[in-house]
Amino acid sequence: MMYNLRAIQIFVVVAETCSFRKAAELLHRSQSAVSTQIRLLEEQIGVSLFHRTTRRVQLTAEGVQLLGHAQRAVASLEQGLREIREAANIQQGHISIGCVPSIAATVLPGVLAEFQRKRGGIRLELRELASEQLLQAVARQEISFGIGPEVEDTSDFDFALIGVEPIYALLPQAYWKPDLTSITLADLAELPVVLASSSAALRNRLNRELALRGLEITNSFEVIQVQTMLAFAQAGLGVAILPRIMIPQPMDATLQALPIVDPVLERNLCLITLKGNSLSPAAIELTGLIVDRFRSALDNLVA
Repeated sequence: MMYNLRAIQIFVVVAETCSFRKAAELLHRSQSAVSTQIRLLEEQIGVSLFHRTTRRVQLTAEGVQLLGHAQRAVASLEQGLREIREAANIQQGHISIGCVPSIAATVLPGVLAEFQRKRGGIRLELRELASEQLLQAVARQEISFGIGPEVEDTSDFDFALIGVEPIYALLPQAYWKPDLTSITLADLAELPVVLASSSAALRNRLNRELALRGLEITNSFEVIQVQTMLAFAQAGLGVAILPRIMIPQPMDATLQALPIVDPVLERNLCLITLKGNSLSPAAIELTGLIVDRFRSALDNLVA
């Protein structure tokens, strides 16, 4: 049975004031309108909620029983509406973010710190995930949005471009090519390389381009952490392959950074959401800040 919410709210005010007249004043309604709502509620429930005399209004036993439930229901509704208003005004709320390690370790910390200073009432949660796990978290709606590379054949997701980032090779001194400003994929295939296992999208792109050209990397190291990748490159064990934003600034004097060409290797870094899902006002503000800072970081980087 559907009950009139307004009638429930009127019942609570009448019960708390013990007066139809006072309730009408507080509700800015006529006394007859308040009485009509209470009468309709009583008819719907099938019991009297008030003892009415010319001198006083008193709850019946059934009215007392209903009052506690009604007060909790009204309070819960008001709390829910208040939280929604605060979220719309970006005063309160929760944003859960997922991102690939290259962003979690570079641009994102400063962005989140700035956002928290501005929006202290918003609770932030971050999950650092490889590309495949990131998409799974978005699909399961475990996170508000993801930040990662664009992936093909994923019709369930929307990819909003944040920026296009070139892929670089960091060469140890043993493999330096002083006269070159870039390195081809064919030249790279002849060298030992160091790859991050968490960069699944980059690894898949690299393998696809190698296969198209009949090339193969036969000497490689696969690590988890970017710091390990850089340490291997510094030790001369191989050429680190990584997005430009992850190149240490200032550059390590023992390494040479070259963009990969023929073909040019790039990644489209995107804001990833589930199709049909909309972001909260707070999340929209945060994503705008992320886009601005990422693009600024790319513009300011000097390899």
